[in-house]
Amino acid sequence: MTSPQDALHWFHSLPSRGLADTLGIEFVELTPERTVATMPVNARTRQPFGLLHGGASVALAETLASMGAVLNIDRTQFAAVGLEINANHLRSKQDGIVRGTATPLHIGRSTHVWSVEIVDEQERRICVSRCTVAVVPRTESTTTKEGIDKQN
Repeated sequence: MTSPQDALHWFHSLPSRGLADTLGIEFVELTPERTVATMPVNARTRQPFGLLHGGASVALAETLASMGAVLNIDRTQFAAVGLEINANHLRSKQDGIVRGTATPLHIGRSTHVWSVEIVDEQERRICVSRCTVAVVPRTESTTTKEGIDKQN
């Protein structure tokens, strides 16, 4: 991929975006140095007491980190998979939109570490997270000729 627009086009052309689609995650920037996406705070992402579910924030954080890692590897040879994630939930949110931004702290051959900050519309921190992503060789069972994950 040569440009952020190419990366966004590639992402949107995938046959399924899995949990990102389910939660309403929308990427607005995809580069090897930074990934940015929004997520609504609605019935899909709230816990039973009406607040943004911490798991939804963690899902947004891992989605951002994983996509950033994918942009830093050869997708035909390797896959990026979550290895560890932590999150601190700093402020509650009942509705609206949150925006997550991920930047790499370390890009190695076998691991990447990403810092993720999730904010509300007023730029107040909702959650901070750190995600470690493992870079592993692709296997025949997870790869098509084009290097894109098979949909099971």
